[in-house]
Amino acid sequence: MLRFLTSGESHGEALAGILEGMPCGVKIDIKDIDSQLKRRQSGYGRGNRMKIEDDHSRILSGLIKDITIGSPIAILIENKDFSIDKLLPIKNPRPGHADLAGILKYGFKDARLVLERASARETAMRVAIGALCKVFLTEFNIRILSHVIAIGAIDAMAGNLKFNEIVKKTADSRLNCADSNAEKLMIEEIDSATKKKDTLGGVFEVIVDGAPPGLGSYAHSDRRLDALLAGGIMSIQAIKAVEIGGAVDVARKLGSKAHDEIFYSAAKGIYRKTNNAGGIEGGVSNGEDIIIRGYMKPISTLMEGLNTIDIATKKPVKACTERSDVCAVPSAGVIGEAVVAFIIANVLLEKFGGDNIVDIKNSYETYLSRINL
Repeated sequence: MLRFLTSGESHGEALAGILEGMPCGVKIDIKDIDSQLKRRQSGYGRGNRMKIEDDHSRILSGLIKDITIGSPIAILIENKDFSIDKLLPIKNPRPGHADLAGILKYGFKDARLVLERASARETAMRVAIGALCKVFLTEFNIRILSHVIAIGAIDAMAGNLKFNEIVKKTADSRLNCADSNAEKLMIEEIDSATKKKDTLGGVFEVIVDGAPPGLGSYAHSDRRLDALLAGGIMSIQAIKAVEIGGAVDVARKLGSKAHDEIFYSAAKGIYRKTNNAGGIEGGVSNGEDIIIRGYMKPISTLMEGLNTIDIATKKPVKACTERSDVCAVPSAGVIGEAVVAFIIANVLLEKFGGDNIVDIKNSYETYLSRINL
């Protein structure tokens, strides 16, 4: 079983994380982690913080000569913008942020004590942990990508693209979008929001290619794969809704048009012509691509603050204006990949067990032979 813990504040000295349960024998290249951290910092619409930070990870334990040894893996990401002791207190909480809820929950008089941990800066460590899980999943030929399918009111036309096509079409994209025409309109939308000192949300899609059937459970509600994935995506800051496969459209269709019919041929084996279920039926992966979407609200820090109150005087004021992004949907997709990688790695380990990568791969291959894959 995998589990992780992160710590650190947005303007603190560093972010720290521990990943427990990674089997021994997995070769880790620090570049695999740092490349994912760089992707998280990229994307049109990001703020000035990304110009300050140049995230790099340090692995402090759990590896010897770049090979996992089965013990907890400790990771450190230092913050260049380390100024937490110099920052002024915040008395005017931002609508849409954790500021007010955190003040009420803990009895604080300063929203700074909330936002330093509630900040999406924490996700840098989750991306690092997810990168380790991605490396583990490549041992089983499982790949994960994300791409942007909407920003504001602009939708991308990428619904019928295959995994490799999306990889190719997003390679040089400024927004990690496979539809270049839509991307141009999205950039215009971001520029418009920037001029208005406003923010934009959107939708990203995460796809898992190569996951075998049988991950998750229909027998235990807390082990249903779709529930685990939905919870993971919802744990990302600013995500307000999750969709598995074509759920939103399927909800409006007749059953005869909604479900993915099953076929068999000697050449293909068992296959489907559609994937409305998003690769999961009854809480269990069915061998098709696993598809999950995250719906991100507009970022709650606006350069022209919304109406709020001074928490001390209760008088009306404008919300605080911390340094922030205009749009971070592409980065949210990268975080989504990391979250999904951790969950898929965990359910794979749950099914195939073992403390050594060789033993796990032997169990995996035996299973694929039994189901003729």
